[in-house]
Amino acid sequence: MAYKIVAANCTGCSACEPECPNDAIYETKNGLFAIDADKCTQCEGYFDEPQCASVCPIDDTCIPA
Repeated sequence: MAYKIVAANCTGCSACEPECPNDAIYETKNGLFAIDADKCTQCEGYFDEPQCASVCPIDDTCIPA
């Protein structure tokens, strides 16, 4: 299951984007961030936990889809 970024909680800080080993996180037109579900692997094979969730400064922003 892929992760998603809750747009209403996203501040656009970009902390998550460089941490994604699959380049699944991208900036949207409104300056917030989203996750391409087809590329997201929850960091399996790279890390023990999804890096987007671990680096996000706002709770409940990067969550399982």
